[in-house]
Amino acid sequence: MFAWMIALPDLVGATLAALAAPTTTLAAPAAVAAEAATSSGGGMALLAAAIAVAGSSIGAAIAVAYTGAAALAAMSERPELFGRAMVIVGLAEGIAIYGLIVAMILIGKA
Repeated sequence: MFAWMIALPDLVGATLAALAAPTTTLAAPAAVAAEAATSSGGGMALLAAAIAVAGSSIGAAIAVAYTGAAALAAMSERPELFGRAMVIVGLAEGIAIYGLIVAMILIGKA
């Protein structure tokens, strides 16, 4: 179960050794640098899409938690508020949908 804890010192040691090893090339040719500059834009767009989805999902989860709790409390006193309460909870869930739309736009530009 905890086998990863046993291998952790070896992994950390190998990572530190790789970081401490001197590199032989100091500068990349202009063509490689230009290709890296153009290819990193797509990666940044994908990272931005992931952040948009994560942020909007976390925000929607917090909003649904608060509005859902309040809706249940209101419905326990007045059951006829079910429709209005579900509309409010649905609006809170719309935050996640907006994040997905932004992510699709960003992925389309990548």
